[in-house]
Amino acid sequence: MPATVHSPARGVRRVELGVPEPEPVAEFYAALLGWVIIAEPDGSFTGWVGDRLATRVHAGQPGLRVVFAGPEPRELREGVAVDLGRVLHGPWAPGPRAGEPCWVEHMGPTADDYWAGELGWEVRDPDADFTLYDAAPAGERRPVAGRLASGRGGWTCYYAVPDVARAAEDVVEFGGGVLLGPTTVPTGTVAALTDPAGTVFAVLEDPPGWGGAWSA
Repeated sequence: MPATVHSPARGVRRVELGVPEPEPVAEFYAALLGWVIIAEPDGSFTGWVGDRLATRVHAGQPGLRVVFAGPEPRELREGVAVDLGRVLHGPWAPGPRAGEPCWVEHMGPTADDYWAGELGWEVRDPDADFTLYDAAPAGERRPVAGRLASGRGGWTCYYAVPDVARAAEDVVEFGGGVLLGPTTVPTGTVAALTDPAGTVFAVLEDPPGWGGAWSA
C-alpha cells in the first residue's frame, strides 16, 4: 500500500551501496567521511557515525539504494525501497553529523506523480527544474528529498562534511574522482564525487539540518 499524505515517508531508514568488492570501498568512505567500519557476519560492511548507521556496503549489483521509512515494506523502482522502522536520517531525525547522510535527490526526468504517489509526498514546485518533495504529517510540512529534472543518474545521497574543498581534494587521493568541484547552490556548498567503484555521491558542507539550507 503506498504511503499517503497523512502517513508519508518522513525520511531515510538506511542507505545501501552495492559494489563488486565491499571492503576497499568501505575503507574509502571511512577515510573520506570518518566512518567507523564494522565487518558484518554476512560479508557486508557497515559504516557508523556514533550510534547511527551511515551506509551499508555489500557485494551485489553496483549502485546506490535508498530505503525510506514507511508504513508498508515494498520495492519501488530505481532501486528504492520502503521498510518499517524509525527514520535515521531526515527532517524529523536528529541533525546530521559529519559523515552522515544529510540529503537525497532524484536526478533525472520528472516522475513527480510516481514518487509523490508512492511515498505520500507533496511536490512543492512541479513545473520547475528543481523542486522539493515535502512530507506534511499533521500539517507540519518539511522537505524530505529534492528532484533535479535536468540531472541524471537517479537517486543521489549527500553526506555532511566540514569542508567540501578538502573532501574534493582527498577523494582523489583515496581512489575516487570529482565530477563537479565545490560550488554553491541553494542547498549549500556541494561537490559531486565518485567512489572507487564508480558510484556517484555528493558532499554538503556543514548542513544546519536535513537538506542543508532547505531545513531553515
